[in-house]
Amino acid sequence: MPLALLALAIGAFGIGTTEFVVMGLLPEIADDYGVSIPSAGLLVTGYAIGVVIGAPLMTALGTRISRKTMLMILMGLFVVGNLLSAVAPTMGVMLAGRIVASLAHGAFFGIGSVVAADLVAPDKKAGAIATMFTGLTVANIAGVPLGTFIGQAVGWRVTFAVVAALGVVGLFGIAKLVPALPRPEGAHLRRELTAFRNPQVLLAMAMTVLGFGGVFAAITYIAPMMTHVAGYSDGAVTWLLVLFGVGMFLGNLLGGRFADRKLMPMLYASLGGLAVVLALFTLTAHNKILAAVSILLVGGLGFATVPPLQKRVLDQAHGAPTLASAVNIGAFNLGNALAAWLGGQVIAAGLGYTAPNWVGALLAGSALLLAVWSAVLEHRAPVREGAVTAAPVPAHH
Repeated sequence: MPLALLALAIGAFGIGTTEFVVMGLLPEIADDYGVSIPSAGLLVTGYAIGVVIGAPLMTALGTRISRKTMLMILMGLFVVGNLLSAVAPTMGVMLAGRIVASLAHGAFFGIGSVVAADLVAPDKKAGAIATMFTGLTVANIAGVPLGTFIGQAVGWRVTFAVVAALGVVGLFGIAKLVPALPRPEGAHLRRELTAFRNPQVLLAMAMTVLGFGGVFAAITYIAPMMTHVAGYSDGAVTWLLVLFGVGMFLGNLLGGRFADRKLMPMLYASLGGLAVVLALFTLTAHNKILAAVSILLVGGLGFATVPPLQKRVLDQAHGAPTLASAVNIGAFNLGNALAAWLGGQVIAAGLGYTAPNWVGALLAGSALLLAVWSAVLEHRAPVREGAVTAAPVPAHH
């Protein structure tokens, strides 16, 4: 395995950690700034919106310079954003730091996957990309719970400082280990934009927004839900996030295994199962054991949707997948932003800390209906001659 893949995996680990760790620290951040939990939830929404904007913007800029240089710029943004979050004197500055860090998210995974594939032989490309994405998966099993533990023990600001340090390691790793790769020939923004003329690409992205939004509706407010409703201690949130990370890991493997074989049936099963589990979570959140099982299932079913959703976009993009792939990563985060905001609204309306689960169930159910509609439209439409089916890539949200 080229050492350059390790540098990319470290960057992915840092990005995955900073995206999710704020959820376990919402009560501490809210108390520090003297704001409500729903107001602190804007830190999740703001980050997600930043990814939505940054994914296509940074990917477009990346067509003009070398991939290595672009990756270094992205990691630099990530470091600056997390340092700003660590020292932020006000909630507004904290939100600004989150947005700066988020600009690196989508493009890093989009460009990084291409770089990873270029570093190895043709028959090892998928494994190389998977190695980079392992950093994201491990972040949710180890990085997020550890960051939550550090934040609760010595202060949430220390967590973001540590994440910034991880970004510095990733930046230097990319600078030293990733070879200088020339700007790809024929990489033009106009060509990449042609993918969005296909209604199936847009439908797949809508499924992404709604489907993965269902996960975030519940998980954004998991800390207050588990401490105020299920009766867990603050310290137990760390281990519950480990459980969520394990679910993510297993779901991602399951979704990836079946996305190539039975893509649409896998999508129906995962979205339908997610909708049911989220609806039941409103009840199971009142029992410690059932709540823990529900968290595992939300992580598993939620991330089982990621490989088929990502592959669906790539398959329908027909030869111009780079920007579409990055925008779909933004679509995952648009769903995150929408769900986090809606979850905060139902809590603020006095419906309780379990109410976001109903929001998530409705979002996942809507995505399932879109999936069925998409399949019906595809069945009726004639197959285009010469269409190129894109190869799958490892999953991301």
